[in-house]
Amino acid sequence: MRILLVEDEPGVARFIRKGLEQEGHAVDLADDGDVGLHLALEEDYDLMVLDVMLPGPDGVSICSEVRRHHIATPVLMLTVKSTVADMVAGLDAGADDYLTKPFSFEEFLARVRALTRRRGADMVALELGPLRIDAVAHRVTVDGAELPLRPKEYAILAYLVRNAERVCSRTRILENVWGYDFDPMTNVLDVHIKSLRERLREAGGQVAIRTVRGMGYTVEERS
Repeated sequence: MRILLVEDEPGVARFIRKGLEQEGHAVDLADDGDVGLHLALEEDYDLMVLDVMLPGPDGVSICSEVRRHHIATPVLMLTVKSTVADMVAGLDAGADDYLTKPFSFEEFLARVRALTRRRGADMVALELGPLRIDAVAHRVTVDGAELPLRPKEYAILAYLVRNAERVCSRTRILENVWGYDFDPMTNVLDVHIKSLRERLREAGGQVAIRTVRGMGYTVEERS
């Protein structure tokens, strides 16, 4: 998943970002409301995590603007405030859940899983022919046999399968797997695509990643 984190406390931001990346997610981090709002409106995310107290527009204002633009991405609000009035303000602005600092990362992850499940079954289970991806357990199987993947390989494959009807550009894959601040000159995607192709061939070759010259990659079932 690609997640937007808008948090101005460096320690909290590092704590959340590191944990999410270890879970295989791509995280775009903004440390003020202006940058956070710009990313929220211009980029495509699976989840937004917004701190309430921010320089510039606060989290509630960002959430309100996101909803005003009819963006339905789940929003988790973070705050040191715990009064009922504060929570109601966030929820009324369109937030889906509210978490009060300090919190354990286990609780945070449970909230993340719950919010992404609400987006629909396509976020929980992805299928292409004999290939099935369990997005909750981060488990991939082909004809019922588990396909062991490294975290980035899993993230690339999940993104390609979720967009199986289209060609995914290198830039979009890098943004969704490595985040907004990726190095555009890196060859890391080529290395992971090569490894993924080898693993899919070893699993029977019924699903393959095809290069569309000049455009990007697509994943397809082969007869």
